[in-house]
Amino acid sequence: MQQPQQPVLRDIVLVGGGHSHVGVLKRFAMRPEPGVRLTLICRDSHTPYSGMLPGYIAGHYAYDEVHIDLRRLAEYAGARFLRDEAIGIDHEGQRVLCRTRPPVPYDRLSINIGSTPRVDTVTGAGEHAVPVKPIHRFNDRWQTLLERVTHHPGITRIAVVGGGAGGVELLLAMQHRLRGELAERGRDPDELVFALFTRGEQLLPTHNARVRAHFQKRLRARGVAVHTGTDITAVDTGRLQGADGTWHDADEIVWVTNASGAAWLRDTRLDLDDDGFIKVGDTLQSLSDPRIFAAGDIAHQVNHPREKAGVFAVRQGRPLADNLRAAVTGRPLRPYPPQARWLALISTGDRHAVASRGGLCLVGDWVWRWKDWIDRRFMARFNDLPPMAEGDRQAPAPSRVALDEEENAQAISAIAMRCGGCGAKVGATTLSRALATLQPVAREEVVVGLHAPDDAAVVEVPPGKAMVHTVDFFRAFIDDPYVFGKVAANHALGDIFAMGAEAQTATAVATVPQGLEAKVEDTVFQMMAGAVEVLNAAGCALVGGHTGEGRELALGFAVNGLIDAEGNNALTKGGLRPGQLLVLTKPIGTGTLFAAHARLGARGRWIDAALESMCLSNREAATCLREHGATACTDLTGFGLLGHLVEMTRPSDVDAELDLAALPILEGAEETVAAGILSSLQPANVRLRRAIRDQASWVGHPRYPLLFDPQTAGGLLASVPAERVETCLAALHARGYPQAAIIGRVLDAGEALEPIALRE
Repeated sequence: MQQPQQPVLRDIVLVGGGHSHVGVLKRFAMRPEPGVRLTLICRDSHTPYSGMLPGYIAGHYAYDEVHIDLRRLAEYAGARFLRDEAIGIDHEGQRVLCRTRPPVPYDRLSINIGSTPRVDTVTGAGEHAVPVKPIHRFNDRWQTLLERVTHHPGITRIAVVGGGAGGVELLLAMQHRLRGELAERGRDPDELVFALFTRGEQLLPTHNARVRAHFQKRLRARGVAVHTGTDITAVDTGRLQGADGTWHDADEIVWVTNASGAAWLRDTRLDLDDDGFIKVGDTLQSLSDPRIFAAGDIAHQVNHPREKAGVFAVRQGRPLADNLRAAVTGRPLRPYPPQARWLALISTGDRHAVASRGGLCLVGDWVWRWKDWIDRRFMARFNDLPPMAEGDRQAPAPSRVALDEEENAQAISAIAMRCGGCGAKVGATTLSRALATLQPVAREEVVVGLHAPDDAAVVEVPPGKAMVHTVDFFRAFIDDPYVFGKVAANHALGDIFAMGAEAQTATAVATVPQGLEAKVEDTVFQMMAGAVEVLNAAGCALVGGHTGEGRELALGFAVNGLIDAEGNNALTKGGLRPGQLLVLTKPIGTGTLFAAHARLGARGRWIDAALESMCLSNREAATCLREHGATACTDLTGFGLLGHLVEMTRPSDVDAELDLAALPILEGAEETVAAGILSSLQPANVRLRRAIRDQASWVGHPRYPLLFDPQTAGGLLASVPAERVETCLAALHARGYPQAAIIGRVLDAGEALEPIALRE
């Protein structure tokens, strides 16, 4: 996580990871604007480059070769990455409304979300056709279609609706790939029958006659049935209907036409054209709200209308970045006139392509190699990012952000040395506004809680219950305060659940970087909203806390739990029994992955999966383990798997054996440790290597470093009777812990000094 080197004064929020926005991120990475924070909101961490998507479908490129890693690029640019989907705009409050998280405030907003297929205008198309757009979601649909076609017995009829360059190029790419797939399986490629449907009287209507003639010839040679002048009006299972009433058989239907703007834009006050695209002027600002910009397919530049093509989105990246920068610094914006003619390089499925520009038509394998060179060079700009080390960020320069008088006074106060009195507390007004809308779960034992004016909470202990106390605190390791709040709460609750207790109350301690009151207020709100969501789900009431200012965002909780006072009901670390099997409920690897993320050495999807695991509560897992006879349990945190297992063997007076091959590992963790990227806590944990028998023979094992990897909000490690472990594992999988695994067994204490044996 790249910490800001001066207070945040203005927020530029980018909605969508389209080609224009990746250009904005790269421009700000090369020249940050002091006091300006970029935030990217996108539902996917990897966005495809449209120019290479047909090559990917044809099988010429691997997934990572055609996708830009948005999370990694945002980290490089010092921008926040919020993995979510915009669903609306609060114009008065200047906030983006999101599907699964609190609204995100902006000073300037830019939208680059591409287009959406209008399948709703054709009866049955939404249920029976596979839309290409939005392209960031097409990979899942393509993989599903690929699986269906390759396993479909006999003849498979595939129809593509859309006769522009996109439809023709996609059909030829699919045909090339699918024929190859059938041939590899020993089947006849001629089992595939392709048809192309377009309402126009000719294919590729925006290209010259020579280009059209070449593709018509190519399609005939490939045996593709071309239906021009055919407007598809209905789609049903296994068929589609033209306007003349004729039905055409089709086992698979791919939709590459009738694009429009996202439906949620219609509920905003933005001025849209007839197809739902945002009308923008020459500066790429919305005609109805100058604080909002738009680019790429979603934008309709009213003075310079152009067809929807990726080349325009790419070219708009630089002027969009420059105008966003100018807008927050109070400088004049510059108009951007797009080019009237552009070069289109259209592939034909095989390693062959056509160059089209005005009346130009160039054809050949060399055109494909030229296109490949251009595309790879473009992708390298955003994926070949230099590794980042401490100190790489430039020293903060004076901010050029335009502020009003009150904001200027706050900025001076934030930059100046604070007195530090009263723990440098966040102002009462700011804090009360941030917490006002939070609704902690109510518990009848809470006599005085969060929203009371008193300085401490008052909580009753129910009769027959004993208290379980724990505390955790750590600094933010990701730049999304909402997700960080969820992880921090899960991490703190882990100790309570591991002991078999019920979470009762929590008190928060947080530090927040200084800044304008509105920015501090939102950070506190976002972070505590995530935390309260997790606490409420656990039935744990937030009853108070302390929030102070500091250099880094950090959060912790003191959590109280309840357990039956009668009998020995707590699941302690000292309950291991020989013959039991060791169960781990979640995969390991968070330490190395987030160390790699900070150095631009992790893929975005690896971090996505790690965060999903960290946001998964241990509550249900703890209940399941107790139901299946677990006698010892702990949650994996900073000491790593080996450290926590050693903590269990010592009071239990037993030894243990770990099966390295059985360890559940987060995707990417083996790659990052192999690259030598380890958490800063790893060296301290490695000191426990003396607990491993024949340790020297295991040092070279690729999974050996992961034994010492510190975990955040890790899973539960428990011992379960051997005769009950299989049903326990099945129950864990059913309750939402798909990677829960048996990772070893408990042994009688032996004569060796080292309590831990390894095997694979």
